[in-house]
Amino acid sequence: MITNNGHRLAFYVTPGHSPAIVLDSGGGEDHTQWKDIVPQLSQATGSQIITYDRAGLGNSDEVKGPWDGRAAASDLQAGLRELGATRNVVLVSHSQAGEVATYFARANPGVLSGEVLIDANVPQFFTDKEIQRLVALTTPHIEALKKQPSTKANRQLIATSENFGPTHQAYHKVSWPDSVPVTYIASEKTPFDGSPQDAQRWRDAAAAFVAAGPGRTLLTAKGSSHEIPQDKPQIVVDEIEKMVAARR
Repeated sequence: MITNNGHRLAFYVTPGHSPAIVLDSGGGEDHTQWKDIVPQLSQATGSQIITYDRAGLGNSDEVKGPWDGRAAASDLQAGLRELGATRNVVLVSHSQAGEVATYFARANPGVLSGEVLIDANVPQFFTDKEIQRLVALTTPHIEALKKQPSTKANRQLIATSENFGPTHQAYHKVSWPDSVPVTYIASEKTPFDGSPQDAQRWRDAAAAFVAAGPGRTLLTAKGSSHEIPQDKPQIVVDEIEKMVAARR
């Protein structure tokens, strides 16, 4: 348990050598999202592997107020500093964790030697028009969650919806540092499988992100939903292995 800004965060460590691999879960998910991948990565790479529960999830303390990607990046930074993982880190980020990764990479460019983004939120997606569409699309779901029994996952999703517009307008202006190489694994179905317009915008944003800087690679997990770590775990393991091998 590591304390940052008055709240405690649960980190889980599989011993190994450098480069360390840090796995950051998608929205509403805790460290157990990676339970099947961690043993494979440990055996394949021998690297130290770190997973954790973001604030409000798993065994970590809840933090009141809207979800904040910068604050989440500060939590990750505190945990890695405490664990001594302060250089040659390969960060792996699914979905909402793409926002954490972006803020973390900008604040700590010397810590990361590589990044694997898995169908992750990138700044290019969050135009004013798309933010308006997302708010309209998700509001009925969020209102339904508020009427259901309160769970950590539900509370986290509700927190993400609070102040969503201003939060993502700010994120839209943020850029990924050119010094950190990235592999972006896109799902075939995207998070918007039922909305062709939004799905295409998601694909276009991923392509624009990859085209915006050096050392960036885009690949598609054929047949996968947004939940690539569960649908196509071998693709995830393979790409992390490649990133780790290039960092040795």
